[in-house]
Amino acid sequence: MDSFVPQWEKTYPEKFVSKDELFKDIGRGDKIFVSTGCGEPVFLVNELVRYVESHPKAFADAELFQVWTLGVNVYAEEKFNYNFRHNSFFISDKSRDSINKGLADYTPIFLSRVPDLIHKKYIRFDVTLIQTSLPDRNGNVSLGISVDICKAAVENSSLIIAQMNANMPRVHGNTFVNLKDIQYVIRHDEPLLEYKPVVPGDIARQAGKYVSKIVNDGDTIQIGYGSLPNAILENLKDKKNLGIHTELLTDAVVELIKLGVINNSKKTIDRGRTVASFCMGTQKTYQYIDDNPEMDFRTIDYTNNPLVLARIHNMTAINSALQIDLTGQASVESVGGKFYSGIGGSADFMRGALLAPGGKTILAIESTAKNGEVSRIVPHLETGTGVTLNRGDIFYVVTEYGIAYLHGKNIRERAMDLIAIAHPKFREWLIKEAKRLNIIYKDQAFIPGKSAEYPEYLEEYKTLKGGLQLLFRPVRINDESLVKDFFYSLSNQSLQRRFMSFRMDVPHSIRQDFVVIDYTKELVILAVIQDDEKEIVVGMGQISKDENTLFAEVAFAVRDDHQNMGIGTALLSYLTIIAKKEGLHGFMAEVLLENQPMLRVFNKMGFDIHRKLEEGAYRLIMRFGEQNNG
Repeated sequence: MDSFVPQWEKTYPEKFVSKDELFKDIGRGDKIFVSTGCGEPVFLVNELVRYVESHPKAFADAELFQVWTLGVNVYAEEKFNYNFRHNSFFISDKSRDSINKGLADYTPIFLSRVPDLIHKKYIRFDVTLIQTSLPDRNGNVSLGISVDICKAAVENSSLIIAQMNANMPRVHGNTFVNLKDIQYVIRHDEPLLEYKPVVPGDIARQAGKYVSKIVNDGDTIQIGYGSLPNAILENLKDKKNLGIHTELLTDAVVELIKLGVINNSKKTIDRGRTVASFCMGTQKTYQYIDDNPEMDFRTIDYTNNPLVLARIHNMTAINSALQIDLTGQASVESVGGKFYSGIGGSADFMRGALLAPGGKTILAIESTAKNGEVSRIVPHLETGTGVTLNRGDIFYVVTEYGIAYLHGKNIRERAMDLIAIAHPKFREWLIKEAKRLNIIYKDQAFIPGKSAEYPEYLEEYKTLKGGLQLLFRPVRINDESLVKDFFYSLSNQSLQRRFMSFRMDVPHSIRQDFVVIDYTKELVILAVIQDDEKEIVVGMGQISKDENTLFAEVAFAVRDDHQNMGIGTALLSYLTIIAKKEGLHGFMAEVLLENQPMLRVFNKMGFDIHRKLEEGAYRLIMRFGEQNNG
């Protein structure tokens, strides 16, 4: 397309001006928009600053707007106060200090709503600085990697100044502007800004592994930038037929496209196309999206529109936050009185995904910040912190310690779920604070230290002979509601057999003994089936170790409506495997004489069992070293 440039220079000689003429029409108080992120026209911005330095009175009180400042932002420095006031719709590393010092402004807004403000002239842009591809034979240039708000600014500015750059990819979609609509053009080739991939650490990778359990084949996903999103995308390599509808395209997303993991084949709108609004990546990604018909870059009022997102079946929004409190409120923009980021598109996507058929929202965070010094899960958001995502916006919260499902949960359940995935060193503090705030039981038990950390390695999936799929997993401190439902699903007879008494109630004081576990001394294993997003406990097994004899008391129970399906046998077999690995010599159990089904389960284990009948109950001793050869 280089060959077309001279042609258009001849057609529009008044547009192709020298750098000294580019800014002569900017007036006092003008509002200037600059393209987003890696699409920022660095040469133009540098020239604008140079122009002001050489013409200090050329214009005053100009307001310079951006979504994301990744390159030059010297205009936010105090020495340019007379000329510029920076106003950002999102806060980046480059603008954070200026905004928090009061030298620049932050406009909190859902990014999906910004183009509407521009079209309605609520925000009036006088000047727009853009970076484009070279023109095609029809005189169309592409906005390339920065469409987002830029297209609306172009359509509503009286003065458009374009830096034409051969390195800007020609991206398909709603990206094109004709030269006749641009006032001034300057040709300047330079490398586009790059956003280097952040290599995930072990913590991010562990959290990413949990997120991958929630994302299903065929889902359409939205995800952001940084080490945690990169870790999540790394863990999606075994998925099939994923789709992308997002505001931001990154290197990690493109890698999944190249691997065939993302093919957009199951999307209910824009099928077969990757939809994004802007790109922050490296040169190899820019080359990949150049003239690629599978790419569809759209304005941000389309990509982020909750009503558009609601049409995408199985839309899965994956976002992060600075803090989340025990009730489920989260902030992605500020902590206390300090601004860190912005509303951005997270709220747009989280709310849109909730409206979508089969949609879900995932808040993925590392459990701590500042090198482990502070917890991101807090009793309540600090005073002054903006609530970006409210209690109804979030289905899943994921940290490196597991998954909390909040949707439909009461405040007490939410608090316990979030405490269970907080960093272990902060859990006792969170328990105490939650009690003080009256959002959990006042007598909620807690065991500090390593002995109470969840032994994830004991999770195991089982498929029984009849085809029933189960997850055997250790109980967690937040499982009390599940355990309650399980106990009250049992018949009176089953309860009596389980507790060896005629007691028909299982109050909180008893239930928490089953979920607050010192895993070095006892273990409760749940047999769980998944019903859509809900877990249902269909069986429970328990062992309590005797360190002196190296035997363990064992007990188990199965829901009445799931008996005779092999669950009890599978539970006891799994408990036996665990006990043998831990060096135990055998099990002891109390079984009522009438409880013949449980006696049969013990006999199936294949070990010699010694029985002693005492007052209507058998005292069983099953030694692992003694095989039953009969």
